[in-house]
Amino acid sequence: MSVFWTVINGLATFVMAFSAAYFFLNVGMGLSQLRKDRTTLRFQSHFEYGRPFVSTEGPLATDYNIFFIIACLNEQAVISSTVRGLLSPGGQKRIVVIDDASDDATGELALVAGEGQVTLVRRELPEARLGKGAALNSGFATIVREVEREGLDPAKVIICVMDADGQLSNGTLAEVLPLFDDAEVGGVQLAVRIRNRAKNFLLRFQDYQFWSQSALTQFGRVRTNSVSLGGNGQFARLSALLQVGVRPWSGSLTEDLDLTVSLAAMGWKTSSTPRAAVDQQGVEKFGPLLKQRTRWYQGHMLTAKRIPEILRSAKMGHAAAVEMTLYILVPWIFDLPWSILYHLVLVELFLSLSSISIFEWGAASLALYLVVWYLLGFWPAILTAVIAFRRDHTLGLWGAVKMGHAFVITNYLSYACVWRALFRILRHENGWTKTARSAERPISAREAREAREAREAREVKAVREARS
Repeated sequence: MSVFWTVINGLATFVMAFSAAYFFLNVGMGLSQLRKDRTTLRFQSHFEYGRPFVSTEGPLATDYNIFFIIACLNEQAVISSTVRGLLSPGGQKRIVVIDDASDDATGELALVAGEGQVTLVRRELPEARLGKGAALNSGFATIVREVEREGLDPAKVIICVMDADGQLSNGTLAEVLPLFDDAEVGGVQLAVRIRNRAKNFLLRFQDYQFWSQSALTQFGRVRTNSVSLGGNGQFARLSALLQVGVRPWSGSLTEDLDLTVSLAAMGWKTSSTPRAAVDQQGVEKFGPLLKQRTRWYQGHMLTAKRIPEILRSAKMGHAAAVEMTLYILVPWIFDLPWSILYHLVLVELFLSLSSISIFEWGAASLALYLVVWYLLGFWPAILTAVIAFRRDHTLGLWGAVKMGHAFVITNYLSYACVWRALFRILRHENGWTKTARSAERPISAREAREAREAREAREVKAVREARS
C-alpha cells in the first residue's frame, strides 16, 4: 500500500509542479508584456464599447481595409446592436452577416441595422447548420470575391470575426491595425469581457476567468508569438487565411484554436494588445454553461492530434512550439489526472490525520499546520485574487477574495466538463447546441416592421422561384 501512495504522491507532485510552473511563467510574461506596452493591469477595466472606429487622434487614418464577419443562428435578440457597433463612418459595405438558416428574423434585422453596410449571406438546410467553421467559410468566400472585385491587396485586408453579441472597445481599430505593420503577424486576439457580469455569480465568475486569468496569460503569449485566437474579437490577415486555404476555418468544435495552429505551423505570428478588448454576453445558467465548456474542452482536447505538426514545423520558433504544445496538453496532463489525484491526496491526508491527534500539538503547532495547509491548497486563490483586485476596479478587495476562492471550488466545473468531453470523444459525438442569447433591449417597432416586410418579400420570392 505504501508503494501505491508513493506513486500517487509522485504523480501529484509532478502535476502540481507542471501547472504551477506553466501558470507562473505565463503570468510573469503577461506582467512583463504589460510593462513593455507601458500599461497596467487596471488599464482595460475603464474601457467603453461600441465605437471601434474612433481615434484619440481624430478620424482613423489607415491603408488597411477591414471586413467584419458574423456567423449567426437565431440571433435576433442581439444582432442589431452588434451590427450598429460596427458601422463604418465612411459608409463602406464591410459587414458580412451569415444567416445560418435561422428560424427567426436575424438576417432581416441585420440588414435594417446595417444601413446599407451589410452583405447578408443566407445558408439554407441541409447545407446550413454544419458548425461555425462552415458558416464562416461561406462568408469568407464572399469577402474574397469582393476583395478581388475591388483589386485590394490581401496583405492589407484584415478580417475581424465577431460573435453576434460582441462589442469592440472604443478605438479598437486604431490599436489593432498597427500590429499588422509587422508583416509576419497573421492574427490578433483581444481580451474578452463579460458584459452582463453584474447579473449573478455565475456571470461574474465567467468574467473573472476571462478578464483576470485568460487575458493575462494571453498577454504572456505575445512574448512567444503564440496567442490563441478566439471566436470573438479575432482579427486575421487575409493573405494569411488564404495560405491556410479557401476554407481556413475547420469543422472542429474549436475552429479558432485550430486556425491558430494552422497559422503558427506556417510561420505566422499571433499577437494581442492591452489597449483594446471585446465584450460579450456570458451564460446565465449552469446547464448551458456546462454544455458550452464541454464543447470547448472537447475541441481543445482533439487539437492534440496536431501536436506532431507543431513540433515538425520548421517555421515556428522554439518558444512558440513549446508553449503551444503545453497549452494544448493542459486538459490531458493537468485537468484529467488532477481531478483524480486531488481527491486521492485528500484521502491520504485524512488517513494520516486519523492516526494522530493534532489537538495534542498545542495552539501554535495547530495554527502553523492550518496556515501551511491553507497556503498549499489555496495558493492559486491568493494569487488570482490579487491579480483580479488590481485588474478590475469594480470588483473590490472582498469581491476579489471571493472570486479567488470560488476558482478553487469551481474547479469541479472543469472536472465535469473534461470528463464529459472525454466520453464524447470516445463515443465519437461531435454535435453541439448553440448557446442562447438574452435580449438586452426590445426590438423597435420600425425594426420589427422592416424585418417582417423583408422576410415576407423573401418568402414570396422563394415561392416564385420554386414554381418557375
